[in-house]
Parts: sequence; C-alpha cells; structure tokens
Amino acid sequence: MAARGHVQDPNDRRLRPIYDYLDNGNNKMAIQQADKLLKKHKDLHCAKVLKAIGLQRTGKQDEAYALAQEVAALEPTDDNSLQALTILYREMHRPELVTKLYEAAVKKVPNSEEYHSHLFMAYARVGEYKKMQQAGMALYKIVPKNPYYFWSVMSLIMQSISAQDENLSKTMFLPLAERMVEKMVKEDKIEAEAEVELYYMILERLEKYKEALDVVRGKLGEKLTSELQSRENKCMAMYKKLCRWPECNALSRRLLLKNSDDWQFYITYFDSVFQLIDESWTPPPEEEHSLEGEVHYSIEQAVKFIEERITEESKSSRPLRGPYLAKLELIRRLRYRGCNDEYKLGDPEELMFQYFKKFGDKPCCFTDLKVFVDLLPSSQYTKFISQLLAVIPLSAAAEGELALPSDIKALQQHLCVVQLSRLLGIYHAMEKKQKLAVVRELMLRYRHGLEFGKSCLKTELQFSDYYCLLAVHLLLDLWLEGEETAVWQCLTLLEEGLSHSPSNAQFKLLLIRIYCRLGAFEPVAELYSSLDAKHIQHDTIGYLLTRYAEALGHYAAASQSCNFALRFFHSNQKDTSEYIIQAYKYGAFEKIPEFIAFRNRLNSSLHFAQVRTERMLLDLLLEANISTSLEESIKSMSLSPEEDDIPWKDLRDNRDLTVLFNWDPRDRDISEEHKKLSLEEETMWLRIRSLTLRLVSGLPTLSHTIQPKNSEKTAENGVSSKIDTIRSLLQQLEAAVDSGKKFLEQKIQYPVLGPPPTRMAGFFSNGSCQCQTSLFYLVSDIYELDTNGLEDSAEIQERIGNSFKSLVERLTDLFNKCKGDLIEVRDGTLKTHPSLLENLVFFVETISIGLWVSSYCDSVLRPFKSNLQKKKKKKKESSLAMPPVFTHFLDYVTELQTLTSNVIDHIKGLEIILTALKLEELSLKDTLLLQEEKRFTKTVQGKVQSSYHHSVQEIGELLKKRLDTIKKLKI
Repeated sequence: MAARGHVQDPNDRRLRPIYDYLDNGNNKMAIQQADKLLKKHKDLHCAKVLKAIGLQRTGKQDEAYALAQEVAALEPTDDNSLQALTILYREMHRPELVTKLYEAAVKKVPNSEEYHSHLFMAYARVGEYKKMQQAGMALYKIVPKNPYYFWSVMSLIMQSISAQDENLSKTMFLPLAERMVEKMVKEDKIEAEAEVELYYMILERLEKYKEALDVVRGKLGEKLTSELQSRENKCMAMYKKLCRWPECNALSRRLLLKNSDDWQFYITYFDSVFQLIDESWTPPPEEEHSLEGEVHYSIEQAVKFIEERITEESKSSRPLRGPYLAKLELIRRLRYRGCNDEYKLGDPEELMFQYFKKFGDKPCCFTDLKVFVDLLPSSQYTKFISQLLAVIPLSAAAEGELALPSDIKALQQHLCVVQLSRLLGIYHAMEKKQKLAVVRELMLRYRHGLEFGKSCLKTELQFSDYYCLLAVHLLLDLWLEGEETAVWQCLTLLEEGLSHSPSNAQFKLLLIRIYCRLGAFEPVAELYSSLDAKHIQHDTIGYLLTRYAEALGHYAAASQSCNFALRFFHSNQKDTSEYIIQAYKYGAFEKIPEFIAFRNRLNSSLHFAQVRTERMLLDLLLEANISTSLEESIKSMSLSPEEDDIPWKDLRDNRDLTVLFNWDPRDRDISEEHKKLSLEEETMWLRIRSLTLRLVSGLPTLSHTIQPKNSEKTAENGVSSKIDTIRSLLQQLEAAVDSGKKFLEQKIQYPVLGPPPTRMAGFFSNGSCQCQTSLFYLVSDIYELDTNGLEDSAEIQERIGNSFKSLVERLTDLFNKCKGDLIEVRDGTLKTHPSLLENLVFFVETISIGLWVSSYCDSVLRPFKSNLQKKKKKKKESSLAMPPVFTHFLDYVTELQTLTSNVIDHIKGLEIILTALKLEELSLKDTLLLQEEKRFTKTVQGKVQSSYHHSVQEIGELLKKRLDTIKKLKI
C-alpha cells in the first residue's frame, strides 16, 4: 500500500482480506480467515462481527446472532465494529438493535458528532420520532450547526403526523416546532432554503395560511430558489386556501404572460375569474386591484385575454398548444354555466379542426382533443371525421387502391383521426362486415407504416403500432359479440406486432390479458418478465400475473410470481427508511411525510394482502401432505388462527386499471363505479381466502390428547378456546360467503379490458365453497366426538357418517364439473374452456383441505381404536362391536381414494388428447388471414396448447402426491 499522511491502524490491514472475501461473495473463506485472525487476536471484536456476517449469509442466522450479541454486550466504540454490526443487523432486518448499539457508544463517547448522528439515523430507521428529536438537540448542543437543529424540528412534525390525537398534534407538537423555528428567525440564523421550506410546512399544517404567505412573500421567501416558480406556486396555494381570488387571478395572469403554455395556470385563472363573477367582485376605485397587480373579473376580460394569448402565440418561434386548448376549456366552462351564446368564442368543431391542422402530426393531439369531444353534437361526428381526413396528404399508388401517407407526419395525422373515430363510437356502430373491412385496412396501414421505422432500434416503438392496437380492439368487439375466431386473430396480430416492435408494452399487456382469458398462462410469465416492471409497478400491474398463475394450474410460476411481489413489498420497508435518512441528510424535509405516506400506502396495499394470503395457501398446498407436515409448515409461517394481520379498514387499491390504452367512448370505458365494485369484489374474495387460511392453520392446534376429557382441563390447556376460535372463524366464513353471493347476484359486467373478475363466481358455482365449508364443520363434529368419547355419542357418530357421505357426493359433483375437453375444435375453429381448468385447480385445493381434515380425524380415532383393542384383550371378547364411526371413516377414505384415482385417470386422458391435437393443421376460416400471418397463428395456437399441457401436468403431479397420502390414511 502507498504511504499515507497518517499512520494506518494495523487492524485495518489484518481485516482487509476478510472484507475482500465478503465483498466478493466468498463467505466461507471470510469465516475461515476470521477464525485464523481470532486465534491470534482474541479481542479483535470486528473480526467476530465479520465472521457473523459470513455466517448470516450462509444461512446460519442463530450462530451469527449469538456472535453479534457477544460483541454488542461489550459495547464497542471502534468504528470498524460499529459499522460491521450495523451492516449485520440490517441484513437480519433488526434495525432496532442498531439504536441500542449507538446508545451505548454515545454514553461512552458523549462528545462524538459522528456517533450522535449515527444514533439519530438509527432512530429514523425505526421511526422513533421522540428519540430523534432528543438526539437532534443533543447533537446541536455538541456541534451547533443549523441542520442538526432542524432535524429536531422535523422530528416534532413527524410526531404530529404520527399522533393518533389530531388535537395533540395541533396544540403541542406543531406549536413547539413553530416556536423553535421562530427563535432562529428572530436570531437571524436561518441559512438554507430547506429551513424556510420547513417553516412554511409547519405554518401550513397549523392552518396559519396568512403567516405562511407572509413568510413566502417576505425576506425569507427569497431563499426559495431551487425549484422553478417555487415561490409563486406556494403563494398561489395560500391564496386559494385564504380564498383571495383577486390575488389568485392576478398572479396566474402574470405567470401566463411569462409562459402562455403552462396549463395549471390557465385552470387557476379560469377558476378565479368565475369565483370573482359569482362574488360580484369589483376593484377598489383608487387603489391597486390586488397585491399581485391587475385582476380580470368578467367573462369579456377572460375572452379578450385568451384571444391575446393566441395572437401572441402566432408570433412565437415554436407553436404552443396552451392558448388554443384554453379557448376550448373556456367554451366548455361557459357552456356548463349556460352562457355560451352570449359570448361568442367560435364554433368548437371549427376550433378543433384548426387545432388538428396545426398539431395533428403530434402524438399528443389525440389526448388533447379527447378532453373536449363532448363539445361536439353527436350528429356532427361523421362530418367532423370526414373534415379531418380531407386535410391529410394521402396518396394511392393506383386507382382503387388504399390511399396511404407518404411521410411520418401524415401517418401521425391519420392515426389521430382513427383514434378519434374509435372514441366517437363510429366503429362501434358498424356491422360485422364493416368492422372486418376496417381491421383489414388498419393492418394494411400498419404494415405500410413499418417502412418508416426500418431504422428504429429494437428498444424504439414503430410509428404505426397504434394501427395494430386499434385493429385488435375492433376484433375484441367482435369476439364479445360471439365471433370465436376473432380472439385468435387478436393474438396473431399482437404477436406479429411484437415481432416488429419488441419493446411495445401495450402489445405485451394485451397479450397477457387475452392469453389469461383463454386460460393459457405459460406465455404470460415470459411476457410479464420482458415488461421489466420497476419498483411500484410490481404493485400497480402485478395483479395481471398473480391473479391467474395459480388459478390456471401453474403452481411453480405462481410461487415464483408471489415471491417476486413479496420481495418488493418487504424491501419497501427497508428502502423507505433509507430514503428518509437521505432526505434528512440533504434537507429535503417536505419529502419525508411523502415517503412515510408511500410506505403506509404499500403496507396497506390490497395486492400485498392478496399475494401474502395466496402465497401461504399455495405453500401449504404444495408442501403440507399430512398433519405433521401441515403443523411444521404453519409453524414456519408463524400462522395463527387468532391473528388477522390484514388492515381491512385501510386497504388501498393500488392497481392501475387504466394501464391498457383504450379508445372507447365514455359509456363503454372503465368507470369509477367499475373500480369501486371491483375493489368490493376483491375484498370479499380476500376475506374468504384469509378465513380459509386461518381455519386451516387452526387444525394442528386441535391435537388429540389421550388423557380423559373434561371441560375444566380443556379450558386450562387452551384446547377448548381453540375450537371456539375455529367455530368463530367458521361463522365469519359463512357471513363472507353470503356477502359474496349477494354481490354476484348483481351480475356485474366489467369492460373486456377492465378489472379482471375474481375467482369467487367459480368457487361458488362449482361446489368448492360448499365442500370446504362442510369440511370445517366436520372438524367441529370430530372435536365434539373427541371430547365426549365414544360411549355417549351415537348421534354425533351418525352426523359424522352423514357428513362423510355428503362430502363424497359433493366432491364427485365437483369432479363432474371438471370433465370435458379443455381445447375443442369446431369447424376448423379453436375454442378453449379455461373454466374446466379452474375447476380442476379448485378440486385439488378442496381435496387437500379434505386430506388435512381427514388427518385430524385419523389422529382422533386412532387412540380410540387402540383403547378398544386393549379392552378386547382384557375381556377376551372377540365380539365387542366396533362403533360405526370407524366404518364410516374407512368407507370415506376408500371412496376418496377411488375418486382421486379417477381424477388422475381423467387428467392422463386430457394429456393424451392435448398431445395428439394437431393444431398446426387448423386454420381460421375467415379470409382475414394473410399468408404472413399463418406463421404467427401457428405460434399462438402452439403456445395455448403447450400451456394447457403444462397445467394438467402440474395438477396431475400434485394429485398423485395427494393420492399417496390418502393411501396412508388407515386407522
């Protein structure tokens, strides 16, 4: 090593090889190197901690923790040990231990700025706001720097945000924070913009809007420079809060004079104008209109102002959209108020036409005009579209051929018109033949448009991609109208589009939705992976994956997708703490409450609760064969029937239900009502699944004990309370099922690309619900038999026998609903039956629950039989009658075994059929299929066939495991 300006600690040199091994992921060598070093230097604490890190990373958590606690008990104060322990505790997800570490270090080295700041950040990680406030002030006393003082102030604000009592927040925490900042203001010690931001935040939360406005407009406001128009935006917010509409108007007007393309200020300008009109405001005769200058308080002034902006825009070097759209917005507002005829601003149709002529070649033109199409009368829609088409430079190669654009600008203009045609419902009103002709035309335009994108990179989208998407939307309409071939054509076109534009997320999302609707999950996993979803997207679009994986029998993929989602949610807790710490370090105080709200939003996510519940049910399904392994699995998951960790009251629906582009008219689009109903349905289904999981987790707690039963003893050892819990959960499940059935009676139809429906309808209709509920009621009866003994339980035994018979009948009925061809071919057309696949998955789940319940029955009946056999030997009576419950149980197990064998044979038959099906020989009967599409048709059909084959294989494998376990169930 090169010589440095200071003497290097010899321990650093000794520890360097261990650090290198850990950095390179060679944990075993790191442990060995640490052991060698500790033989020579027993008191080298850091070496012990580095060894613990190696142990933690090799899965030896208990050893690592013991070693770490050994060092922590010595209360080290050397930097190396403290930092290494901090890393270890973070990897252990035990941030609370870091606080204890630095509390001890600060006591031993009370004047260390570094240790005090580390202690503050350790408290920030665990959200100890009170201790953060104290640590910040202690730090300021040692080193009187402004940031430390304001750390303490911000911690007071955090106490106010987290306080349960809002009154306490406004009477104690925030006033104290305000006084602390005022002290610094009076002493003229405010140095940074962040400190002014913090003062503003306190006043805003205290609803002292006048004082906050004075701060922003005063000398302190001059420090607000980092964001563009930061000062003006804050003033505007306070004027609105104070209902000072003259100032609002004058300020927005002044800002629009500077930049006439800033849409937010047009909205404020219009809001304030109409507020002043409603209040009949007039300017004071001799004074300024307002603090911010001249005020517009009439419609005439607003109209004149907008016209002036358009005149100014015509002189601008680059075209600005704001003034033209502002004119349309003003028309809409005037029309809403019923006074459009009095103040002529022009015909909306003509204004939109002129706007299209000016900006039609920009992709944003459609989204701009979309907002204002309701200004057009429906009788003018066709005329308006024809008017737009007339100005697009299209040329045909020969007479009678399709007129095509000669450049990208013309292509964008035409695309805009096509999107508007769909939005105005022109395509929806067409008959089937017309729609097919439009699809053919759109695909010709799409393929022609590919010429303009020959030089595009793979990561870039083709200019004509929207033509393909619009064609698919038209085909989806036809599919919903009963045209079965249309859905295969959709997949064919999308696969073709994806081959030319591999990064187009819309193609992938549509393919995911359609494949899932057809019951084919296998291609979906790869498509979702290629989307490369980042961070929050695992919550907003993750439902597209997790909703279907298990439901369609892809258990391995379901497990993987749940793990992927859970990894994001669990890392959110740790990551958010780091964001908060960075915000403190760099003085971005206004971001801290946002980070906290973001973390809470993710913790309360509906998707998080769903994935957590489904993942645990899936793990039990895949791993727990008999009661002992069920008990181990439940223990490893820390599951308890008494505990419900889902925040039902605070559940947040973070799903992005509009992630797919949509050009449907408002009456066909996803409405707020659809979103509300979907959340209601998802919550009901989650409640049913959560209660099912908790009931299953309660089975091992009812373990049989050989001692004689009496109510006092059972109450003492807690078993009777356990059965009470099971019975209570069963009542809740019945209530949840009733709510679900009432909800489904509404027969809600979501738009085809709207929220996907839950599995609840299938769960009720195929009989799984009744089977599973009966199984849990059987648990209650078996427990009663266990408590009362065999002597006085003839009635209970008869009830149990009837339950066994009823269960076999219901399971047989459920199996009958699984029969049929998964893929059938009719007149050269394919039709899939995903509901059969979903029924098979429910059958496997129900059989598994039945097996766990049977295992509990077995554990209860086995000791009874053993006691009876002992009695026989003592009395030497061979004719001692066996109670009927044993016969009932053995008959039930035999029938269960036969039924499961039949289902496995049925699945083998499905595999043979799917393998033998020669899909490549099929072709869609519609003439829409062009030669180049046949390759993609074959690919699509092959993917669906392969996915179904994969599904039945996984279901079959799982059922074989269940059959092996059933065979062992002999008393």
